Amino acid sequence: MAKKLKEYYDHEYLKFLSDLIAGQYEDFDKKTFFEFTKNIEEFEFNKRQELIATALYKSFDLDYEDAVAVFYKILGEELKGNSGAFSEGWWLWPIGKYVEMYGEENFQISIDFSKELTKRFTSEYCMRPLIKKYPEASLKILYDWSKDDNERVRRLSSECLRIRLPWAKKLYTALEYFDAYVEILTNLKDDKDKYIQKSVANNLNDLYKENPEKFYDIVNKWQDGKISKECEWVIKHGSRNIGKK
Repeated sequence: MAKKLKEYYDHEYLKFLSDLIAGQYEDFDKKTFFEFTKNIEEFEFNKRQELIATALYKSFDLDYEDAVAVFYKILGEELKGNSGAFSEGWWLWPIGKYVEMYGEENFQISIDFSKELTKRFTSEYCMRPLIKKYPEASLKILYDWSKDDNERVRRLSSECLRIRLPWAKKLYTALEYFDAYVEILTNLKDDKDKYIQKSVANNLNDLYKENPEKFYDIVNKWQDGKISKECEWVIKHGSRNIGKK
């Protein structure tokens, strides 16, 4: 029987992560870390992530910026293409959770780290508190990311803005700053990368469920004139729930 996702984050994983961190920061308090997570296998996935992130926080005698500097050192090589986030980068999930839980008061540090994290895993969850608290500054950066050379960064610029991102609270920045949101999606609608196409389509699908009028504002504009096969696919996939109850 295949392992459940939560089961990857067990006592063996905790030893792996703590050894990795201690190799870069010798004062990391392993005793506190293990004590705080001793009952981890009693919990479901989301609670395990929160527990590990909290344990990291309690085990560092560092401020946020210095803790993130340690995380940079353990990230490893960038992944190639847009695949592998979970098959190879799964072990970084609690690091992203740490940024999500503790990073919103340090906007630039968290934004910069999220960009690097997504090249090895994904950062849509740790971006959302930043987007909610600093929407205008975040959207300006996401616009630039939507034109980035790295396909994983481009995908992040779309994925973190989804209204109904699975496993996350709803985020309404797309509706509240609709023009900026449209600019980002428009930069990505013709992207050759299938993962990016799916992300844009899922944005459209979320948008349709929340505000069909704004959904059609985007789709009608994109369909006005010549349209790429990539954009055709995005619209078709993003329209998959129209007419469904």
